[in-house]
Amino acid sequence: MTSLTIRRPDDWHLHLRDGDALRAVLPHTAAQFARAIVMPNLKPPVTTTGQALAYKRRIIEALPSGSKFEPLMTLYLTDRTDPTEVEKARASGAVHGFKLYPAGATTNSDSGVTDIRRVDSVLARMAELGVVLQVHGEVTDPNIDVFDREARFIGAVLAPVIERYPNLRVVFEHITTREAVEFVRGARKGVAATITPQHLLMNRNALFTGGIRPHHYCLPVLKTETDRRALLEAIASGDPRFFLGTDSAPHARHTKEAFCGCAGIYSAHAAIELYAEAFEAAGALAQLNGFASEHGAAFYGLPYNEGTVTLTKESWDVPASYRFGSDELVPLRAGEKVLWRVAQ
Repeated sequence: MTSLTIRRPDDWHLHLRDGDALRAVLPHTAAQFARAIVMPNLKPPVTTTGQALAYKRRIIEALPSGSKFEPLMTLYLTDRTDPTEVEKARASGAVHGFKLYPAGATTNSDSGVTDIRRVDSVLARMAELGVVLQVHGEVTDPNIDVFDREARFIGAVLAPVIERYPNLRVVFEHITTREAVEFVRGARKGVAATITPQHLLMNRNALFTGGIRPHHYCLPVLKTETDRRALLEAIASGDPRFFLGTDSAPHARHTKEAFCGCAGIYSAHAAIELYAEAFEAAGALAQLNGFASEHGAAFYGLPYNEGTVTLTKESWDVPASYRFGSDELVPLRAGEKVLWRVAQ
């Protein structure tokens, strides 16, 4: 296949930052996606509906002229989140979920939840009102191996939450392991997962090829080849519980190439093309439309997008860097080739 047309896709997990950084990266996403679930882990985090609405306005104001892109907002769960905030979020029509960051699990997660039982009343109200819980699924116990933290989270936190709240709708975000795939497949109705391009295309060897590769470092960290193949099998199956979420996370070069480099991979510049590579490798290009353009919308109860995107089998060279406010960021595949291109 040398050409593929799909319904205009959505990104169900995206980091846009704010200010100059937002203005630098937003055009990449808006050029490919109709909508995106925007993560709330700013500094300070977006914890109230009022803050989310203000952030949405800043995103819309930063859009390129003529762009048709809708940001779908989320709130950051903390130990102090009040259940009444769930009601405000639901009534706003603009907030589409609450994000669970276990405290200390990833970038800007220090204000996250320290113990899942501290937010029981919030989860109960979310279940009643049909508000989605978006989960960063890793335990943070330093005694647990970093490569095992997602699998341990399933038994320690996620499975009990799903059992306690049988009506709670949950997205297990950026899954990385065979155990996570099996959990989602065996879970009750109302549980789904997003998968990133990096976890479909790379295993943990990519962190060390030719030396330490800081721009391949993200959380959850890349896993084994067995895990990667499990993710590929999940997308190839066409199972509607799995859908697109890039977790594209821009960071300035100097914060990645540092003594203690931060986690995050920037993929928004070539997101749908990278997914096309993964689906082609899995022999499943026919499933890309559902994964990218239909499964997520159906889970969130939103209409399918109008319009289409056409991809052609044509390689192109990724720039070594992009401007990022007064800094620069290094994208996934910097200085290398991507094998598919969005037709202009």
